[in-house]
Amino acid sequence: MSNNDFAPEFDGSAVVFCDKVNHWFGEGENRKQVLFDVRLRVWPGELAIMTGPSGSGKTTLLTLIGGLRSIQEGRLNVLGQNLNGLSRTQLGKVRRGIGFIFQAHNLFDSLTALQNTCLPLELLGIPKKEQIRRATEMLERLDMGHRLNYKPESLSGGQRQRVAIARALVGRPRLILADEPTAALDKERSRDVVDLFQELSKRDGCAVVLVTHDSRILDVASRIVNMVDGRIATNIDVEDSMVTCEFLSKVDVLSKLPPATLAEISQHMVEERFPAGSWIIRQGNEGDKLYLLRHGRAEVIKEDFGRQELLRYIEPGDVFGEISLLTDRPRTASVRAMEDVQCMSLSKVDFDKAMDTSQGFKDRLLQVFFSRRFADLPNAGVPK
Repeated sequence: MSNNDFAPEFDGSAVVFCDKVNHWFGEGENRKQVLFDVRLRVWPGELAIMTGPSGSGKTTLLTLIGGLRSIQEGRLNVLGQNLNGLSRTQLGKVRRGIGFIFQAHNLFDSLTALQNTCLPLELLGIPKKEQIRRATEMLERLDMGHRLNYKPESLSGGQRQRVAIARALVGRPRLILADEPTAALDKERSRDVVDLFQELSKRDGCAVVLVTHDSRILDVASRIVNMVDGRIATNIDVEDSMVTCEFLSKVDVLSKLPPATLAEISQHMVEERFPAGSWIIRQGNEGDKLYLLRHGRAEVIKEDFGRQELLRYIEPGDVFGEISLLTDRPRTASVRAMEDVQCMSLSKVDFDKAMDTSQGFKDRLLQVFFSRRFADLPNAGVPK
């Protein structure tokens, strides 16, 4: 839906804030760029799942966010701290607020499952009795209560992974970074782990960034980020996308489209806000977007030789601007916000893609277009 672009100013509210992050590996002729202009925000309470083919830059981005690599170009704020130019000691302090889960569990072989899980609490200065209580509780939550005193060599790969997850979560971090945390787990255990992530994000406001190829767990995501060749190809706010789909399904022009088509359209729509009195569309301009009004009211105005004629009002649920995109004609009327309004917009490029891929979408828009033409409407660029 939204491409998550934003102004470069950081207001401190996002747990993760990446702006135009680029990264390279190697030196000289062997230098290869692996991240390109990455922009990403993750908010408190969000569970962001990062997908994409192997080699697309997911793990590299995760290690940059975790302060395990130095930022080379761009801006990166994590937990309110600008990571650019920090020393190793300073990065270490930032990492104390992060729970890390990687495919290599990195448990201490000489320590039991309980002792490994207690380590972050010991670093935080938690009293020993409380360490044991919290570590035991977390291990039991992951069905490891019967293996508290087992060392890693006596545990299966899946059990070692669950200990590593318990260790990462027991300190109640504000940010969890997980790289394929369910890779060594069966379906039931995977569900237990991601349900725990979801519980922590909702209950404690913890932000989670999870890299996975496991399509079984996508349903818990509040944001799905797909990376391809070092770039963020799509960045979908799942809840907002669902709301937009529901909204689109009630719009007359789109109401008969199948859910899959609505979902595809919604994922390319971008939120735009216009203050009261501002122009959303200007007469004579190129028709470059379709708009869906979600909140507020707007007015359609015909401008002739300095005079303005009010034609109609636009209410929440109205789609406007689509006819100019259909005909490639300039806007024949203006639209002005009467109060602060929120719109969802679809660019002409994505509009044309929707037209090409969905005959139903095209048929519905053409039906509206001809009905307006026969009604002799003077403003083919705005709604009836």
